[in-house]
Amino acid sequence: MRILVTLLVLAAIGVCGRQLLPSQQNKDRTIRVGTTDIVTSLDPAGAYDAGSWALYSNVFQSLLTFEPGGTEPVPDAAESCAFEDGGLRTYRCQLRKGLTFSGGRAVTAQDVKFSFDRVKKIDADVGPASLFSTLGSVDAAGSTVTFHLSSSDATFPFKVATGAGAIVDSTRYPKDALRTGSDVDGSGPYVLSSYTKGKTAVLSPNTRYDGALNTGRPIELRYYKDAGALDSAWNAEQMEVATRQLPPKVLAGLSASDPGRRVFEADSSETRNLYLNTRANSSLHDRQVRRALAWLINREELASTVYAGTVEPLYSLIPAGITGHTTSFFDNYPEQNRAKAKQLLADAGVSTPVRFTYGYGIGSGAAAEEAAELKRQLEASGLFKVTVTGYEWTDFQKRWANGRLDAYAVGWVADYPDPDTFAAPLVGTGSTMHTGYSSKDVDRLIGSTQQYADRGRVAADFRELQADVAADVPLVPLWQRKEYVVSSEDVGGGQYLSDGNGSFRLWRLTWI
Repeated sequence: MRILVTLLVLAAIGVCGRQLLPSQQNKDRTIRVGTTDIVTSLDPAGAYDAGSWALYSNVFQSLLTFEPGGTEPVPDAAESCAFEDGGLRTYRCQLRKGLTFSGGRAVTAQDVKFSFDRVKKIDADVGPASLFSTLGSVDAAGSTVTFHLSSSDATFPFKVATGAGAIVDSTRYPKDALRTGSDVDGSGPYVLSSYTKGKTAVLSPNTRYDGALNTGRPIELRYYKDAGALDSAWNAEQMEVATRQLPPKVLAGLSASDPGRRVFEADSSETRNLYLNTRANSSLHDRQVRRALAWLINREELASTVYAGTVEPLYSLIPAGITGHTTSFFDNYPEQNRAKAKQLLADAGVSTPVRFTYGYGIGSGAAAEEAAELKRQLEASGLFKVTVTGYEWTDFQKRWANGRLDAYAVGWVADYPDPDTFAAPLVGTGSTMHTGYSSKDVDRLIGSTQQYADRGRVAADFRELQADVAADVPLVPLWQRKEYVVSSEDVGGGQYLSDGNGSFRLWRLTWI
């Protein structure tokens, strides 16, 4: 399959045939990058969010990586990787020779084993351990790392290439607990020179780096509490690059004729879902209640008002451009219908209004405005009463992980270019989203899709899986967005920074 990564360069790249060659005069000058995607943990075993993984992809190295727009992982810390014995249960990688951590210690196969083992052992509530559900054990001998899978999993190489596969120094990280503090010991293209939580991360090129990527210019990541603060800082010229996310109305108003900046727009697989708590102690435990709720959401209105048309309404678990994409929610709930919602609740013997709590992450794009609009839509029916509360991002994660919210909206950036990234982590038993949802049919279909190395053969299973999800409603898809990067006209490489696959290629930014 292939994720749509068609870049549309809206601003002029240059005039009179000028080439985008790095300026020698500026080679040591820092490029400032602004974002609202904050880091929740500097330890790869402790975070599974876009902001943290964006940093990991620069300071840590994985055995494999993805090139911009690439659909297959390529070697990075590995010399080569492949399934063995003609099956999909033994995966072996040969480590690249001469790798060192930024502190000078050699990277060994034992470090790789240690890194994978600790992710599974720590199994943090908001960590990435769920990605390795099929990983049984890891062996290390010499420069060879062998992964033994508990079941066939053709997607395992994709998972190795993510932030979950980041290689850490086994002498600097505890094996059974998360590392605290602001130090990082990796072997990626950058060294984390300094870090102030929620404010800045200063990155220096790692002169020891050896792998598939390149080292780039010095970078200062600047973190902002919300889209409005990011926009204000951009207008005050406090950065050269702004990404993820300027306010929707600002994005909608971008024009190729605007002077002094470059704008890059790309199709991506980023989605946002409303997750529903299916546990017995939740007001949304009953499937009929969740189905009634699905009948009352107007995505088109949400997209046009709150997001000023910068997102597309989404009617499926798997977004457009991904193998297996369907319109299962449109097929089941094609338009707002209060009568159908009321009948479902009556048939279930549920008294109205159904009261439930709704949480969102403060500073996450237009999350507050989105929550207000969804509350309005649901309460207009007279069938639901919604208590909306915004939480600081880390607190928000802990609340949904511990089942303390009935509903919560969360954006999802694909970990890798395969529909599996929208299945097991979101709706599989023990999913990262902690809805409490478990379906034998859905788990069976997830396992079935992992049996095929030819990913073109999984579409039918994913279509069936999405039909099951639309019937059970552990989540309601809301929208799919494009990727936007805005930079000053003297910075190039913005078109490669992100393609909606989880990588954040700061090393591709350069002065012109």
